[in-house]
Amino acid sequence: MKMMTTHPPELPITVDSETGVWTTDALPMLYVPRHFFINNHKAVEEALGPEHYADILYDAGYKSAWHWCEKEAALHGLEGVAVFAHYMKRLSQRGWGLFEIEHIDLDSGSAEICLRHSAFVYEYGKAGRKVDYMFTGWFAGAMDQILAAQGSPLRTVSEQVRSAAEPGCDTGLFRVRPREAMT
Repeated sequence: MKMMTTHPPELPITVDSETGVWTTDALPMLYVPRHFFINNHKAVEEALGPEHYADILYDAGYKSAWHWCEKEAALHGLEGVAVFAHYMKRLSQRGWGLFEIEHIDLDSGSAEICLRHSAFVYEYGKAGRKVDYMFTGWFAGAMDQILAAQGSPLRTVSEQVRSAAEPGCDTGLFRVRPREAMT
C-alpha cells in the first residue's frame, strides 16, 4: 500500500479580512470542493451535451487564460515561455491535475501538454471518452496572450488528443498548433 505524503499549498493565498475574498498572486480566487465543481460541470454537460458544452468552455477558457497570463506576467515580470510554465505550475498547484509541458515553441505556436491526475478523471473514472475538455481553450488562450505580448500575429487552437478516462490511456495529452495547421 502506497503511503500518501502531503505538503502545504505552494501558492500564495491571502484573505481580505474585511471582504473574505481569497487572492492568489494578482487575481481573486474561489475555493470549492472538487466534487461540488465537477457535479455542476456534469449537470451542465447533461443539459447541453458534451460537444456543445465543450465549445462554450473552450471560448470561456480561452478568454480566462489570456486574462490570467496577462495579469500574472505583469505581476511577476514574466515573458515568453516563462509565462506558460508559470501557468502550468499554478494549474498544478491549484488541484486541477499535474500539467507538464512536453514541448513548447513560441516561434511555431506549438505546444504539447501532458496531464496526470486530472480532477475530472478522478470524478468520472474510466468514462471511455475525453472528460478533460475544459482545459483545451486554456492552452490556446495562454499561448495567444504570450504571442500577442511579443508582437506576434500568430494565433493558435488547442485540442485534446487523449484522456486518462479513455481505455488504454494513463495520461491526458493536449496539443496547441497555429490555427492554419489544425484545419
